Amino acid sequence: MTAPLFDAGFIGQLDELFRWRRDVRHFASDPIPEAVVETLLSSVRWAPSVGNAQPWRFVRLRSSALRRRLAEHVDAESRAAAARLTDAARRDRYATLKLHGLRKAPEIIAAFHDDDPVAGHGLGRATMPQTLRDSTVIAIHTLCLAAHGRGYGLGWVSILDPDAVAAMLDAPPHWSFVALLCLGRPLAPSAVPELERREWQAREPLADRVVER
Repeated sequence: MTAPLFDAGFIGQLDELFRWRRDVRHFASDPIPEAVVETLLSSVRWAPSVGNAQPWRFVRLRSSALRRRLAEHVDAESRAAAARLTDAARRDRYATLKLHGLRKAPEIIAAFHDDDPVAGHGLGRATMPQTLRDSTVIAIHTLCLAAHGRGYGLGWVSILDPDAVAAMLDAPPHWSFVALLCLGRPLAPSAVPELERREWQAREPLADRVVER
């Protein structure tokens, strides 16, 4: 098997994909063709995982009632999070942020990891079991890049109670919740994160994030 050669044009486009891969909150409600959803989900097969365990488990929401319950739950948790902010100006700014697209995005997907998958036979996770979750996060990022490369966007909803969401979705007890994802076509694509545009948090210098020993 011969490894492919990626030319400068491809590398430039890949860098652009990284730059434009944003967490999306504002979605068009147009449905995504089923073949596209299947293609995007199948892209996670190429994600690396500890011991090749492939621990990710995805739940696609088909129920409008469940979607409503999830949106109401996230809204309640968001109000509680806002109430915990002690800085009044920061609290007011928080109230202006759109923090999820659960009511608009055409696809809602919950990501879990299997706590003890048969695949992989335990390799690489005996001393660091959290690598199962790490592997699932990498799979989500792979899904995100695959979506953005095709003109779709992914939003990661994190203001929620993981146990409550797992119970709503009737997840098996040996699955651990990782993420609630909104998938659809962005209304206003941008290379600048929305939280940066809204002056919540600017990009930090890379030099402050890399050290040497």
